[in-house]
Amino acid sequence: MDILSLISLAVALAMDAFAVAVAVGISLKKVNARQMFRLSWHFGLFQAMMPVIGWFFGVKVRSFVSAFDHWIAFGLLAFVGGKMLWEAFQSDDEDTDEAHDPTRRMSLIVLSVATSIDALAVGFSMSVLDVSIAFPAIIIGITACLFTLIGMQIGTRFASSERLSRWAEVLGGVVLLTIGVHILQGHGVFGL
Repeated sequence: MDILSLISLAVALAMDAFAVAVAVGISLKKVNARQMFRLSWHFGLFQAMMPVIGWFFGVKVRSFVSAFDHWIAFGLLAFVGGKMLWEAFQSDDEDTDEAHDPTRRMSLIVLSVATSIDALAVGFSMSVLDVSIAFPAIIIGITACLFTLIGMQIGTRFASSERLSRWAEVLGGVVLLTIGVHILQGHGVFGL
């Protein structure tokens, strides 16, 4: 695999992470260095690990996982997106940064897995094509990490207006749900 194809693949895989990072930035409104590190590190790590896992499982598990991987990604994104929508319409008095921080605890893991499921399929494909996985996994992980950092910054800039912040959070939830539906559409669930 040539470097241009690899970078194109890495950018394509990072688009879900980027969109989710924008949504997280919108949700948080203000992002500190620790939150940026946590989300970008986990998204990059999961994006790098998934192709390696997929590569090792190769053809043996491919048909089994490909039958429902899109439903897993959709379910995870729908859960987090729905939670964001719910929180957008809750009273501001109930908000605490600690409780609603998607860069912490289970939300972080759920988002990391949801945004990296496609990378698992890429690892499967690379094993079938007999392509080495180490260098591509590193490039994919670094790209996801960078796109996550950029996405969070864009999201916080969009949500910085108090007037727009509630609707920005609604938009973030809708973006996550839209990505989930797009994943299902890409797998032919709607027959289009």
